[in-house]
Amino acid sequence: MNTATTTAPPAAMASMRLNEGFFAKRNGFDWLFALLVASGVAFAFSRYSAAMDVYEKGILLAAIPSSIALAWFWRPLRVLMLAVAAAALLGINAYQGNLANAETVFWLKYFLSSQSAILWMSMLFFMSTAFYWLGIFAKGESDTMALIGSRLVWVAVGMALTGTLVRWYESYLLGADIGHIPVSNLYEVFVLFCWLTATFYLYFEAQYKTRSLGAFVMLVVSAAVGFLLWYTVVREAHEIQPLVPALKSWWMKLHVPANFIGYGTFALSAMVAFAYLIKSHATEARWYKLAPLWLLGIVLCFEPVVFRTKAVANGSNYWAIYFGIAALIIASILFGRKRIAAKLPDLNVLDDVMYKSIAVGFAFFTIATVLGALWAAEAWGGYWSWDPKETWALIVWLNYAAWLHMRLMKGLRGTVAAWWALTGLAVTTFAFLGVNMFLSGLHSYGTL
Repeated sequence: MNTATTTAPPAAMASMRLNEGFFAKRNGFDWLFALLVASGVAFAFSRYSAAMDVYEKGILLAAIPSSIALAWFWRPLRVLMLAVAAAALLGINAYQGNLANAETVFWLKYFLSSQSAILWMSMLFFMSTAFYWLGIFAKGESDTMALIGSRLVWVAVGMALTGTLVRWYESYLLGADIGHIPVSNLYEVFVLFCWLTATFYLYFEAQYKTRSLGAFVMLVVSAAVGFLLWYTVVREAHEIQPLVPALKSWWMKLHVPANFIGYGTFALSAMVAFAYLIKSHATEARWYKLAPLWLLGIVLCFEPVVFRTKAVANGSNYWAIYFGIAALIIASILFGRKRIAAKLPDLNVLDDVMYKSIAVGFAFFTIATVLGALWAAEAWGGYWSWDPKETWALIVWLNYAAWLHMRLMKGLRGTVAAWWALTGLAVTTFAFLGVNMFLSGLHSYGTL
């Protein structure tokens, strides 16, 4: 028999496998999900397209392939998206077009109104942080506590997304001229920051098959939740407000989410860098060698002092408690560093997660900066005005551009890279909050 006529050449076989690979891996649930996404967008388009301009219609149509691609790339997102869609639709339907139902309908009052869902998000993130740390300090190899923490993060992300979608609908119940996507003020973007950071962490958790990093990453998410709760109380920030004229633009729908993917992944990389430093210093017995870590603790504990002096007086007790908790956490980490280090993954894994987080964040932050320039040109007539927010955004971009350059061109690794990533969080935090607190300019929408 002539084998040349019965057996394809190796190159042809490889080509066949390559061509069939992507769609051959799809199962029935994948295709059902794609059908549901397309149907949902078609329904939204038929019902609300009259209220959209051409750009918003384009964004809605682009949501079809992007949502499907994301869910096919990381399959747990299929369940998350469907659960959030079902919960949000249940909440929206419960309103029956009347915002007053938020206080009378059981499911809205306790679960599905935007404020209720976001409060559930807050509690679940706190609980997940506690369970992750219980898992770190638990004896033996049992992963039960960390597994519970991971599941709680998934539910918290679901509640955050549900609250965001319902809040979007609530804004339109207040008035067609008030309705807007909820990414316009500090309250709304802190919710965005929390669930984006947590979702990216969950992806890395699944990819590297380790849950120990959740104890560190969820600290920064819990810190953001702590600020969110304080800001809600002292500013009544959960109240939906009309947009200022400069924010009445479809650019906001693109610029702000891209920006906060950057912020979230930069924060994630910083907490992984913190874990790296703890593991690399685990056997260090000389306390003066741990001075940089003590200094970090002082900086973290200094945050509530800043807010206490800059904010209204009735928030002072809250920040005193926050200070005490922050000091206790840092001290516990330093004293328990050997046990923590034993549960953390290898230094090479930590280094890889840190690098990939910064790479993703830098890509999206670059996109956000370009989109911001285009938005500025439309709103203020110029692409760049050296406004404090723009200047600090440039500083953040240059910081991470330099980090990636040193990594890719010079092989930057180890404690230097970790300290640099951790310092980057301070730079990013000032660009995000410090500019609003201490400086003024065209971007002063979320003053404290």
